[in-house]
Amino acid sequence: MKWLAAYIMRGRLEAMLLAATLAMLSLILAPLSVFSSGAVALVTLRKGAYEGLIILACSSLAAGILATLIQVSYQFILIYVLFLWLPIWLIAIVLREGRHISLAVEIAVLIGIVGVVAYYLVNTDPASMWAQVMPKMVPANAPAEDVKRTIAFIAPYMTGIAAAGAVFSMMLGLFLGRWWQSILYNPGGFRQEFLSLKTEPRLAIISLAIIGIAMLSSGAVSQIAWNSAIILFVLYTFTGIAVLHTVFSRMKIAQYAVAMLYITLFLIPYSLFPVAIVGFSDTWLDIRKRKLN
Repeated sequence: MKWLAAYIMRGRLEAMLLAATLAMLSLILAPLSVFSSGAVALVTLRKGAYEGLIILACSSLAAGILATLIQVSYQFILIYVLFLWLPIWLIAIVLREGRHISLAVEIAVLIGIVGVVAYYLVNTDPASMWAQVMPKMVPANAPAEDVKRTIAFIAPYMTGIAAAGAVFSMMLGLFLGRWWQSILYNPGGFRQEFLSLKTEPRLAIISLAIIGIAMLSSGAVSQIAWNSAIILFVLYTFTGIAVLHTVFSRMKIAQYAVAMLYITLFLIPYSLFPVAIVGFSDTWLDIRKRKLN
């Protein structure tokens, strides 16, 4: 995808058109939102906050015009792209100025948690809202009793799941932008940076405190804590992937072991849980510095 990164960096018009077009297409094919965000991240990382803001603003305007032409609500599109790009722009600035990918990732998680708390301040009972919305997402032929039980169980945590999805997408957009920057200007730089991803002990302690509050409290406080813990799960999953990638790359069968890691994560979503535990444990164990026998 080096050609795509090179096209984005040709000029403002190219970056703006690509970001706006991909954002519109992501309404049909959701993964394209990552490429759209990656374009904003790349420009911000390479040229700075001001240039990134220009691309963000002009792309938002272009998306609004495109929405009007195809008779889609331009207000919805503007809100969509701003929520899609503003966080990416912010964490790209953090990465550019701070030069620590771990800090940028932590800021992304903080944005997600703030979003959860803010939503609970606006809507005091999100679980009821999700309980009304979720049946519309379920296939008509699904067993009614199973659907009711599942919705009743998941509804209190859907705010966190939705926020975690947004944070996950945000991180992927940032990583894509950084990778594009790496292949254009610093080959191999992103690999080294990603594999060094690590969380500080203070964040792990805060994470344990949040889980403790979730378990010991009740009502809205417990729900906010559990939903925040879901977002933290995304952070430790990425950290765990970086740890396992590093460990597997030192094996004699590194070429196959690393490939199998990502294939397993893609095909078996439940494997993300042990990966997150590895990421959390690495906070104290520093697994990457240990030698394999």
